[in-house]
Parts: sequence; C-alpha cells; structure tokens
Amino acid sequence: MKTQMNTRRRVTGKIERVEDLSDRDYQTMFALMQRYYLDLHQSDFERDLGEKQWVIAIRDSGNTICGFSTQVLWTVPNFPGTQILFSGDTVVDQSYRFSSLLAGLWGQLALSLMDQHAEQSLYWFLISKGYKTYRYLPLFFHEFYPRRDMETPKNICLLIECLGQWRFKERFCAPRGIVRATPDACKLRPEVAPVHLHRLQDPDVQFFVDANPNHAQGDELCCLAPLTRANFTSAGYRVIQSAANCTLE
Repeated sequence: MKTQMNTRRRVTGKIERVEDLSDRDYQTMFALMQRYYLDLHQSDFERDLGEKQWVIAIRDSGNTICGFSTQVLWTVPNFPGTQILFSGDTVVDQSYRFSSLLAGLWGQLALSLMDQHAEQSLYWFLISKGYKTYRYLPLFFHEFYPRRDMETPKNICLLIECLGQWRFKERFCAPRGIVRATPDACKLRPEVAPVHLHRLQDPDVQFFVDANPNHAQGDELCCLAPLTRANFTSAGYRVIQSAANCTLE
C-alpha cells in the first residue's frame, strides 16, 4: 500500500512490514525520536519496534524516513471476536508536518483491516502523552472514549481496563485510565507540544489536560475508538482520500 505526495517538499508514504526495514531505517527512526523525546534508549526503542507489525513510513526525496507511526493488530484475551489496532511510536519531522499523508495512510490501513476482519469487532487503541495526538480522535471519529461530552460506556471501560492491565501491568491506573510513566520513561521534550493558554480554549485540549494532568512527565491517556466505516467523520474521510489521490510529479 503506497501513495505519493507532491507539496512544498516531496514526500512519499508507504505502509511497510517491520521486517523489511533496513538498518539505516532503524537508525534514522531512532534519531528522529531522539529529536522530539527525552530519555529514549535505543534498546527500548528497538524492542518496542520488534513487537510491531507495520510502520507507516513517510520518506523524503532521498528515501530517508522523515516521519513514521508503528502499528500492530492484537487479539484480546477474554474478549473473543475482538481485534485491536494499536498505534505505538509516532513522530514526524517538523519540516514535514504540513503533510497529512501519515494520517491518511493510517486511515487506509484501518479500512483495509475492517475488510479483513469484517466478522469481528475492531477498535483503535491509542495511548496519548500529548494533546496533539489526542485531537486525532475528534478529527477522525464520531464515537471515541474518553471524551468531554459523554461518560465512557461500561463495556468500553472494561475493554480499556483489560488492555491496560494486559499490556502495562502495574503501570496501568484503572480509575483514571492512565499508563503511569516510570521515572526513566521517555517523554516529549518541553518545547515540542507545550499547552499554552490559548490552546486551552479548545475544549478537547482542556479535557485532555484535565484527564491526564501529568502528561508532561510521560503519563499516557488510554483511548479507544470503534473502527467502522460509519464511525469515520467526513473530515477523516477527506484526510484518507487526500492520501489516496496524491501523485508525484
């Protein structure tokens, strides 16, 4: 699955299998993460990447990765017939953030998984340590949790709790739906996504800050959205379609 984009800077995007990445890709991805995260250890990065199936890779004109998001599909213990798409490390170089290619390719991956698992319940599980990541939820989905204007349904709470305890063990705080950061956990650099006062005028940003008050220290808010075609917003479909229609000169 590949698409290309011609914009102010030339970039291409592709959903790649982790095992197909080169050593150069590994080093480039780690260096990119280091630019935007503190306390990141290469052994932790490589171990986490090894647990994933796909990388949504955005590459510049020299075929160097300038943005990526790691992805894996889980079968959930105690929830038969349920599949979870989990998004792990995600970062885009500042110079290429004008492009929505990565988000559009993620949407194409989600749509393809809906077709492959049409007889099962499919959800997106996202753990967010920054408001910019959380804001993808209201952009893409009608229904997602937690949210500012609705209590999280009991069945969703149970699924989030199951996922949190299964994957993060004692770090998961069930009452708040938070994955607590360890003292040496990686965290966003302070200058990357500061929550300025004007940002708090956005009610979704204010909700995220209230729900995850220690996000700057690396705590992550557990979020869940049903992956169905009806749940995508029109804005989400536009982002997906823009990636599908991109061509390169």
